[in-house]
Amino acid sequence: MSNEKTETMHSKLNMTSYGFGSMSREFVQMAFNVLVFFYYEVEIGLNVWLIGLALVIFAVYNAINDPLIGYLTNRPFKFTKKWGRRFPWLLLGGFPLGFCYFLVFFPPSVDPVGGAWIIFAWLTFTTCLFDTFHSLYFVNFQSLFPDKFGSIEERRTAAGIYIPLGLIGVALGAILPPLIITFEDLTSYIIQGLIVMVITIATMLLAIPGHRDDNQTVDIYLTTYEKQAKRESFLKSMKLAFKQKSFIAFMILYTMYYVIINSLQASLPYVVRFAVEPEYQKARFTTFIMAGLLIGTIISIPLWVKLAQKTNDNGKVMLISAILLGVFAFPLIFIKTYWSLVIAVTVWGIALGGFWSMIFPVFSDVIDESIVRYKKREEGTYIGIQQFFGRLGLIIQVLSFAIVHELTGFVEGADTQTDLAIWGIYIHAALIPMIFILIGALFFWIVYDLNPEKISENRRNIKELDL
Repeated sequence: MSNEKTETMHSKLNMTSYGFGSMSREFVQMAFNVLVFFYYEVEIGLNVWLIGLALVIFAVYNAINDPLIGYLTNRPFKFTKKWGRRFPWLLLGGFPLGFCYFLVFFPPSVDPVGGAWIIFAWLTFTTCLFDTFHSLYFVNFQSLFPDKFGSIEERRTAAGIYIPLGLIGVALGAILPPLIITFEDLTSYIIQGLIVMVITIATMLLAIPGHRDDNQTVDIYLTTYEKQAKRESFLKSMKLAFKQKSFIAFMILYTMYYVIINSLQASLPYVVRFAVEPEYQKARFTTFIMAGLLIGTIISIPLWVKLAQKTNDNGKVMLISAILLGVFAFPLIFIKTYWSLVIAVTVWGIALGGFWSMIFPVFSDVIDESIVRYKKREEGTYIGIQQFFGRLGLIIQVLSFAIVHELTGFVEGADTQTDLAIWGIYIHAALIPMIFILIGALFFWIVYDLNPEKISENRRNIKELDL
């Protein structure tokens, strides 16, 4: 069977449609990351350790759920020939996401002290429900990328299109809900949940054409799957993945990236509500900070992509951006004024643009190496493991919030906080995540072993293997 697939360029319109899936997912995920912890601690008044326990359960469930879904969906079904390998799962996972998000912000109306365990149960159930559909969607969304966009050039072009769309989703998820909500008004949170649900569904509809599998790719997959004498067990597939140095290096850095991005996102409502000048302590002022983040990220993406093309080294560009994420986070520890914070987050967004630009290309290089090494495609399992590590980053973020708030005397549901508690907000917003991302960058620099020559050789071998 020929390998014309690797030379065929998809239209930019089709890449844009694929990118709308990123916009939809990033939009609802960003709104979720920014508001959930703050909503249940500050607005509902639930004990911080119960929130932490619920979100740790959510993260552990996600950590198990992601690789398992990746493994289970990485096999052919009766509908695969007709509907595609990834397309049905993308529809099944993507469309319920918005509704699950809405449920998170519609807890039972009970006293947060006397009914604490009822609220805890609702938070645990709805976040795990949200994660089930998110995992089903995102594992297959990422798995589609290396299959659909075969060449290095096409992957960079597709990344240059879908990443700005994803960033628009990030910006909308961070900017729109604060414009709708009012601090201490629970009804406003329900309204924003409804609006987020509608937008998530609308953008997911636009993603349908880009989410379709290529027929040729599906045929190749079905043919190679039939040739396999026996499929590896889930545990053995995971063991094989962890024999790759490049995979381990990417996973560690990806985990640390999740620590810093989740920590900053979830900390911003706290900073605006309690730490900046009193005249800026309103929900809508979060929007200017996130607009700055968007501007810094978007204007930097073409520069990062150009650097990747010039150096022909995706891993090196990712390493540089990871180091800058840590360096640019350092000033955030000390900034106390609102507009200085806007500027600092804008600068931090420049580094974020580089990391985002390289996540899919670098991980695709890692998957290509696995295909050559093991003579089979296991994208779903690999991406499931990737999400597992991402949730470890979430666990670190949640625990850092709970521990810092406990040690600094943060009071749930209070209108004001002590100077020590406000200092704690800056610790979990910048200091802790800065340390983690720099550790991840150091590990990646030492362990990651895919250079441009090896990546090109892997692409040639895949072509010869007809995989």
